[in-house]
Amino acid sequence: MAVMIHSKYGYEPPEWVQADARLDKWYKNRKRRANKHGAFSLEKNKEVQHEQIGNSSAKTQFNRQT
Repeated sequence: MAVMIHSKYGYEPPEWVQADARLDKWYKNRKRRANKHGAFSLEKNKEVQHEQIGNSSAKTQFNRQT
C-alpha cells in the first residue's frame, strides 16, 4: 500500500496530493485572471443593465404614443 501523506484535504496517496496541488494552482490562476479582466465587476454589469433598462422603457413609451 502507498504511503499516505497528510495534506490540507486529509490523508491521501502521493498521486492525489500532486493532483490536488495542480487543481489548486489552476483554480487560483483562473480566479486571478477572471478578476483581472473584470469578469466579476458588479459596477460594470450595473452600467450595462441601466442602459438596457433605459432604452427599453423609452421604446415602450414611444410604442404607447403611436
